[in-house]
Amino acid sequence: MNEFAIECDHVWKKFPLKKDSPGIKEFVLHLHKFIERKLQRDSYFDAVKDLSLKIKAGECVGIIGKNGAGKSTLLSMMLGTILPSKGRVKMQDRVTPLLELGAGFHPDLTGREDLILNGVLLGLTKKEILEKMSSIIAFSEIGEFVDSPVRTYSSGMQLRLAFSIAIHVEPKILIIDEVLSVGDEGFRRKSKEALLKLIKSGVTTVLVSHNLEDMEKICDRVLWLDRGELMADGDPRKVIEIYQKEFIHSGE
Repeated sequence: MNEFAIECDHVWKKFPLKKDSPGIKEFVLHLHKFIERKLQRDSYFDAVKDLSLKIKAGECVGIIGKNGAGKSTLLSMMLGTILPSKGRVKMQDRVTPLLELGAGFHPDLTGREDLILNGVLLGLTKKEILEKMSSIIAFSEIGEFVDSPVRTYSSGMQLRLAFSIAIHVEPKILIIDEVLSVGDEGFRRKSKEALLKLIKSGVTTVLVSHNLEDMEKICDRVLWLDRGELMADGDPRKVIEIYQKEFIHSGE
């Protein structure tokens, strides 16, 4: 078995710069500027720049950085929802995302039906999902509402059900974006404990969060991204200290 669960080899991701279309008046009065702008070659920006990294199987790696640093872009390439412009991202096993919880639910289906659908999308068979169903429902704490349409759920109920599904699908590689805890105080505590149990069991985990205290406690290693570039990679405490000093220096 490959020692590395995730490999990024000289990865770049470019996005087109968004520019407002001119109104008819601006178009007529400033036609020459519009043509010049259309002819500009530099119409893209690099969200991720020549990034190479390897994550060992069973390792928990945190990614920190300001908004716009390229963190979510990197996670999206790991998930395969977007492709690199250049380079290669290689995932050795099934990936389970903990991102926008509940985003894949169909509002007209019941919680039970959405549970089955989401479980299949996350890689389980229907038989496996049915075997885990009672545990998923119990952990979510939505009780009898599991047989009501999801459109009748509060946002908290949707989050709890989605979270419960994700942690019960036996993830091999877990991708987490700002979802260390969901729901009320009791459920937040329980969800965090469940995540820590998964991470400690050897699930390869990539975690993005602005909670630096949690990152230092949970992660084996932390990466600092800034404007798409890898600025530091190593011991969580040391990397976080470097990152915080940079914030103080820049006055942010």
